[in-house]
Amino acid sequence: MNENTPDNESRVKLRVLGISYSQIQSGAYALILAQVGGPYRIPVIIGASEAQAIALKMEGVTPPRPLTHDLLTSVQRAFGIALKEVFIHRFEDGIFYSELTFTDGDRTVTIDSRTSDAVAIAMRTGSPIYTTPDILSRTGFELEINEAGGGDAETIEDDDPSRDSEELHMPKLENYAVEELEKTLSRLIENEEYEEAAKVAEILRRKKDKTE
Repeated sequence: MNENTPDNESRVKLRVLGISYSQIQSGAYALILAQVGGPYRIPVIIGASEAQAIALKMEGVTPPRPLTHDLLTSVQRAFGIALKEVFIHRFEDGIFYSELTFTDGDRTVTIDSRTSDAVAIAMRTGSPIYTTPDILSRTGFELEINEAGGGDAETIEDDDPSRDSEELHMPKLENYAVEELEKTLSRLIENEEYEEAAKVAEILRRKKDKTE
């Protein structure tokens, strides 16, 4: 790791909370990163393809052919290289700057990365994601925990009060039976329409959870 990287005590661990449509930039998405053990959330504006890669992993959807982040992860494992961590180390002019730290057991190398790509790879390797307290305070918003305790939910639906629920819940699909949703999901994956497949997979998961 480079000499300018802070130690663990001066960093904040984050987890991926969910994906929402960006209210700021048309055609973009907001990746919501949550402070582990804390109330703060950081929205990171990302593109559609990166949102697709992250959403697929969140919903457990496996594409018939590997996407770029899946391919990079496979190459990394094939050569015995491990991703130690992702560090979101700078925020400037509305852009988050991140680093990936890799090791092969002998050498440790840190390289620059777009935050969206870094997070997508970290999710596939189970690697930790960190930022600084300064970035958290400058870019994060504090979640108001409701009485039911829903503020600690794993998906964006319970944590982002600004989210347009009609867009994300896709109410027409909510009326489908489980069998119909499963057929729709298979068709979308076959056609490589992964972004829509992730949405259908989330609705399918909710319906199955209610019947269990």
